Amino acid sequence: MDRGSIRSNIKEGLEVGIVLKQDQRTGKITRGIVKRILTNSSTHPHGIKVQLTDGQVGRIKEIY
Repeated sequence: MDRGSIRSNIKEGLEVGIVLKQDQRTGKITRGIVKRILTNSSTHPHGIKVQLTDGQVGRIKEIY
């Protein structure tokens, strides 16, 4: 399982790459800092959903 799919790996303030809902087809990565973790379950196959400090919401694909 990918590191971005496990909630315990994600902390507020972490720099990550997410895929926004509108970018799911292309897989375009948006970089940012985690403000809030939105996924409640301990794992998610498509990545943990987070909100970035700029307000954008998506699923984590990369951790920097």
